[in-house]
Amino acid sequence: MAESVGALLVQDYSEILSRALEAASRGDTGAQFRLGILHGLGLGCPQDYAQAVDWYTQAAGSGHAAAQSNLGFMYGTGRGVPQDYVQAYAWYSLAAASGNEVARINRDTVREAMAGDQLERAQTLASEWFANLQKTPDSASPKADPDGH
Repeated sequence: MAESVGALLVQDYSEILSRALEAASRGDTGAQFRLGILHGLGLGCPQDYAQAVDWYTQAAGSGHAAAQSNLGFMYGTGRGVPQDYVQAYAWYSLAAASGNEVARINRDTVREAMAGDQLERAQTLASEWFANLQKTPDSASPKADPDGH
């Protein structure tokens, strides 16, 4: 019985990956987010945190709150990018502004690990990104400044 239940849970992630790639190439932010998850977990492809960050960034730049929250996690833990609490806080703040409660909780947790000047930079960065998203949600792609903040 346990074997039959396990067989029902097996997914063909390579097919899911293929479909998501096709949809993402058309600008589907949900597909970009799913590609971030697949690459981050190594489902249907080798695990690649940097590739996950790239896909999350594409979706997040179009206002996808879950992708923004996942980028906060990636920056907060240093997965696929150097650990950066300023970036983590800023991404979590964007997601929290969209009503993502987990992002709000995680943002507040990251805040506790930050120095005062980091918090000020993170809040400024989040405000700039939010303003850009409000102007042109299809083309806004928040980027770090040249210093990586």
